[in-house]
Amino acid sequence: MSSLQSPGPSSSETGLLSPASTSPETAQAVLDWLATQQQAMTDLLAQIVNIDSGSGHEAGVREVAAVLRGRLESAGIAVQTLPEPGWGECLLARVPGSDAAADGHLQLMGHMDTVFPLGTVAERPWRVQEGKAYGPGVADMKSGLVMNVFVAEALARFGGNARPVHLLFTCDEEVGSPACRHVIRKHVQGASAVLNAEPGRISGNVVNERKGSYRIDFEVQGVAAHAGINPAQGASAIDALARKILALHALTGCEPGITVNVGFIQGGMASNVVAPLASAHVDLRYSADNDVQAVLARIQAIIEEESLPRTSGRILESRGALPMARTPAHILELYQRSAAQVGFAVEAEATGGAADSGITSDMGIPSLCALGPVGGYPHSEREFCDLSSFVPRAQALALTLMNLR
Repeated sequence: MSSLQSPGPSSSETGLLSPASTSPETAQAVLDWLATQQQAMTDLLAQIVNIDSGSGHEAGVREVAAVLRGRLESAGIAVQTLPEPGWGECLLARVPGSDAAADGHLQLMGHMDTVFPLGTVAERPWRVQEGKAYGPGVADMKSGLVMNVFVAEALARFGGNARPVHLLFTCDEEVGSPACRHVIRKHVQGASAVLNAEPGRISGNVVNERKGSYRIDFEVQGVAAHAGINPAQGASAIDALARKILALHALTGCEPGITVNVGFIQGGMASNVVAPLASAHVDLRYSADNDVQAVLARIQAIIEEESLPRTSGRILESRGALPMARTPAHILELYQRSAAQVGFAVEAEATGGAADSGITSDMGIPSLCALGPVGGYPHSEREFCDLSSFVPRAQALALTLMNLR
């Protein structure tokens, strides 16, 4: 780790940054303490990775929350749990700032749920090999939770943050935050910036823009008939569905950033029956710049049109995740300068994957994502976290918080 240097020119004209007032001694104390915590971070990560906490597994999510709460409270940080029946609970923690006149707080985000079912830990528990940690949720995003906890502890110990720093850990992000959207909107309201600890990309990049998504489930009804004796009396739902799929896929590229994919289909009764019913799931991805309502209207029209005489289609369910608008350049640049101070270079990229930072972006709050330790292959058995990235990513985040005004 390099010694503390000036963070470089600020962008006070934006209203979010002003010249840093954190003393070099305080900032260096934060960096030095974090530099000693890699083993403690690793131990805490191992503890929560070895807890099944798939979305909807309430007991597991509460157990993860209890472990993290214990660490935060032992550091003297005020913590509150927010029950979410059916999902577990959310965790809210606050570190006061040194500037009583500061307008707004800085928000650290994370989610405690994973995509993995109960029993996954028993099948493949925490393990470390060649500096990489493996286990369910190790990158997405339990390592980010641990990083946020230690950064909050460092600021609680030594200060240096002018604005209050709040942590919010939710419990249903992996299924689109159906319950926690209202929690995010309530408790993040008033934040000056959101820093989300989703895993850093394998390249080390952070994410400065995310697409939004919709999953649309629909069915097509036809008319059954014997395929050999009287096929003309039938109307094939599968035939109609095939026509709709072609029309839906043709929407990809109708605006820059739009992709449409039918990724699941089923239907029919038997090979000798003209299919009376078929169904499919559509995935739509879009950016904050797209007219998503216009695209959704076109999708609905395709689904509901009579693609084949005597057939009909209808939407059964539609749910989505919001896009994250591009992060303002001055926030990204501050993080990049902070990273450079502790010895690593970082670039930003856009991604088609959604996250809770889309909700905060929709609230009008500048958001930067994928600030967690570097990881890869989330949602799979190959998921890993590069443990060597724990300390520098925590230090860069801490410096960013100390210099965001």
